[in-house]
Amino acid sequence: MYKRVLLKLSGEALSSDENALEPKVLKRLAKELKKVKETGVELAIVVGGGNFIRGKMMAEMGMNRSQADYMGMLGTVINALAVQNALEQEDVDTRVQTAVEMQKVAEPYILRRALRHLEKGRIVIFGAGTGSPYFSTDTTAALRASEIDADVILMAKNGVDGVYDSDPKKNPEAKKFDHLSYMDVLNKGLQVMDSTAISMCMDNDIDLVVFNMNEEGNILKAVEQKVNGTVISR
Repeated sequence: MYKRVLLKLSGEALSSDENALEPKVLKRLAKELKKVKETGVELAIVVGGGNFIRGKMMAEMGMNRSQADYMGMLGTVINALAVQNALEQEDVDTRVQTAVEMQKVAEPYILRRALRHLEKGRIVIFGAGTGSPYFSTDTTAALRASEIDADVILMAKNGVDGVYDSDPKKNPEAKKFDHLSYMDVLNKGLQVMDSTAISMCMDNDIDLVVFNMNEEGNILKAVEQKVNGTVISR
């Protein structure tokens, strides 16, 4: 079993058709993360903000890209606080750290403090991306995982159980990969993470596990290396 993991959650995974933040989804997620914590694994989380806004998409609609990305960062902080609240309702000790300082809301991101929280058994949730525009939360996950020396990044997907050679929702003949190298992902142009994030994982030798978070118990299975997903490594 891994000792220290970073879980990447998309913003959409926290939403439903009716709500940008779905209380039932958050409650189920918190209960599952509590089980993960009880195994003794040190757990950090990077959460996206796509349930509120996507900076790149807003830029394509005519908005200034930097401004749009900062709006997206604020969306990730909202999600981070929502996950924190759900975890604390399950009596799980957490800390939110943000790359954009907002001290009345959360701690500023300080690596040594984050490591100390992990060592004390707290779940650390990283919000506001890298704090700079033009970088995705996928890149944030790769960066934070490298900084905290995580063993693996768990990519929790919303309804997709791994990496395929084409979109399985559109192509019933799509082939799923059980194992890939990072060069395979880059050469095949597979849409797992953006190329910056993939390169950072490869350079720092961090494994990536892609799995479906909608199946109950899958996060714990991913930590135990028993999940039915796709493993990407050097």
